[in-house]
Amino acid sequence: MKRIAKLFTEHPNSVNETYFEHMGQALYFFAHFFTAALAAFVHAFLPFLCIKTGSNIITHLHDRMVANRVRKPESTEYSEEMEKQFSDIAANI
Repeated sequence: MKRIAKLFTEHPNSVNETYFEHMGQALYFFAHFFTAALAAFVHAFLPFLCIKTGSNIITHLHDRMVANRVRKPESTEYSEEMEKQFSDIAANI
């Protein structure tokens, strides 16, 4: 079970986020990528619409992820509660 829990927490921990914080960030990026994709689709057929929408969104996401990333301080605590949550999730898979 610990190995399965590690699958869910290793990468988020590497960027100093919990599983749920990382999920929120990933969903934020998904929503913006999806919007950019829709704008590009509309622009493909109607080139006078959404002229800069896609590139503006990509610039915003780059700024958020790379240029101006707010990093949480590294946690030195190990969360047994978090491990239990993921063990419970893994047991139900």
